[in-house]
Amino acid sequence: MSLKDSFVPALALMLVMEGVLPFLAPVAWREAFKRMVDLRDGQIRFMGLASMLAGIVLMALNQ
Repeated sequence: MSLKDSFVPALALMLVMEGVLPFLAPVAWREAFKRMVDLRDGQIRFMGLASMLAGIVLMALNQ
């Protein structure tokens, strides 16, 4: 399986998932985004790190 065979579908799924909340609940999405703007850089980095680690764990468990 090449990178293209797994990366493109994964990217497409991520875009679909990212679009669900703004589509279904734009007011809630806007409020969540406003709260995120007030977070410190370290808090945002921690959330990014936690998200990446969760993704890595899920990929490892899937194999």
